[in-house]
Amino acid sequence: MGAELTVRLGALAANYGGVKRRASSALAFPVVKANAYGLGVDHVAPRLASAGADTFFVARIEEGVALRALLPNVRIFVLDGFSEATAPAFLSHRLQPVLNSPEEIAQCSDLAKRERRKLEAAVQIDTGMNRSGLSYSELAQIEPQLKRAFAGIELKLVMSHLACADEPSHPMNKAQLERFRAALARLPSAPASLAASAGIELGRDYHFDAVRPGMALYGGKPIPARANPYSTVAILTSRVLQLRRVDKGETVGYGATFAAARPTILATVAMGYADGLMRANAGKGKALLGGVRVGFAGRISMDLAALDVTDVPEAALVVGAQAEFLGDAITLDEVAESAGTITHEVLTSISPRARRRYTES
Repeated sequence: MGAELTVRLGALAANYGGVKRRASSALAFPVVKANAYGLGVDHVAPRLASAGADTFFVARIEEGVALRALLPNVRIFVLDGFSEATAPAFLSHRLQPVLNSPEEIAQCSDLAKRERRKLEAAVQIDTGMNRSGLSYSELAQIEPQLKRAFAGIELKLVMSHLACADEPSHPMNKAQLERFRAALARLPSAPASLAASAGIELGRDYHFDAVRPGMALYGGKPIPARANPYSTVAILTSRVLQLRRVDKGETVGYGATFAAARPTILATVAMGYADGLMRANAGKGKALLGGVRVGFAGRISMDLAALDVTDVPEAALVVGAQAEFLGDAITLDEVAESAGTITHEVLTSISPRARRRYTES
């Protein structure tokens, strides 16, 4: 057996409760796109539903279809928008599109007319990300005929997304807040949502009617400069395959990038980049073995990595011993920082090859 990803569903539910407490009176709509950030939507979404979540966000229409099979009675928003090609799936699986352009609004309205019934949807306003959503010029384009533009559409949410929420003092946050308020005043009345995980930490002004927690649910730190208010959900481990001693000066791994500075004990572990252990962590990242934080010796390869375990107590140095690469001691944020990336990429990069284990602890 190689890599194993343990997912603490109890901690996930506790984090959801923490989000709700931190979000004032706003509702909390979990984001479970990308297979619940790699942790397994088939376990994560039902656990969040049992904790009280009744509205979810996914990115792709296929994700929405899969989630509907798991949760027949929740509301599911699809961030990718709407098209004629996806219309049948939206109808048959009772999904709600997030409309991102005048063209999508028109297509959704036309479908509602053909179906002779109201269709539920959200609309996204681009307040500064310049990524997706109606621009201000597009909003002005449809504003003179707003009632006709949204004919047949039951608007369930108006939303936008913050670009710099993880930097609380960044001026972009207040600028986007004011743009969002201005857009709300020009649109049909509907619940509003601006904040995702980091935006929740900006305070009540940013909460509106609903927040959209993603990484916070999975244990990531929303604001890098602050303490993490959320519990660890994901623990990534693997076992020691082999132990060996090398003399001072001997090299390890591809490219001979590591040379032992002293007589060294190495542990070869069943964990590589094909499991989600990022190559960028070589030389920077840490693992935990026998209660000791240890460094990588040489490059991380597809299936294997070598750890310098010279300082680990001898009693812990046995074939089959478990090494932690992500968890309570080697935190998600630490792994992301050492790899030069973000927590989202760390979690979504964990391969399906890593066996999933789910616990309520």
